[in-house]
Amino acid sequence: MTFLKRRPRLLILLTLAVAVVVTATVVLVIRANRMETVSPREQRDRAARTPQGQVDCRRAKCIALTFDGNPGEPTDRLMDLLKKYKAPSTFFLEGRRIHQFPDVVRRIAEDGHEIGDHTWTHPVLTDASDARVREELRRTARAISRLTGRTPTLMRPPQGRTDDRVSRLCEELGMAQVLWTVTAKDYATDDTALITDRVLKGADRDGIILLHPLHKGTLPAMPSILKALDEQGYTFVTVSQLLAPSRAEPGKIYK
Repeated sequence: MTFLKRRPRLLILLTLAVAVVVTATVVLVIRANRMETVSPREQRDRAARTPQGQVDCRRAKCIALTFDGNPGEPTDRLMDLLKKYKAPSTFFLEGRRIHQFPDVVRRIAEDGHEIGDHTWTHPVLTDASDARVREELRRTARAISRLTGRTPTLMRPPQGRTDDRVSRLCEELGMAQVLWTVTAKDYATDDTALITDRVLKGADRDGIILLHPLHKGTLPAMPSILKALDEQGYTFVTVSQLLAPSRAEPGKIYK
């Protein structure tokens, strides 16, 4: 009888113990997957001053246009528009088709744009093994370096998917991660007016805009986007210029 009387109490205590363990586990999982990002302003504030002759985004109303994907045919026409509006940008290139467009890749660098690493085959890095992550980034970096003479120090994880492990591997490879503050979701629509509207509504000082030039609606939207941002007083810069006079730190995530 004594055991039967104690049984409900034991069950309650056991239930509470299980609840505590489950709660603690959930908290640990959340903390492990909560990635800390650094804003351009925070990074700039770590440096003393901007060297003479460089854009000072502490004073200028800066914004960074970034373009993801393969360096296919529209890229040349895009660069003509960027040159017209004096808009240095950052291109995160996939590696698998770089060899098909060597002149385009060289022109990106020669026109004063920045080139970042967007992996070789665009896998979700959080689902890939350590060896696969290293190979995806190293192979693309080598291809870019052979064509431009410069090894990329910035990378963009496909779909923006990253975690502590990917960050550690990027630090090992000497690369900082760059996400974005606004996306036009041009991969999901060919509506040029919608792409333009999404960019302009989301644009803000120190912003990083994500676009994909190979999607049909993007290039037709660029004249309106560039014109409107220019009229709003924005200074177009690369991601590295946005962070200057500080430099991107390998493994860190910028947004």
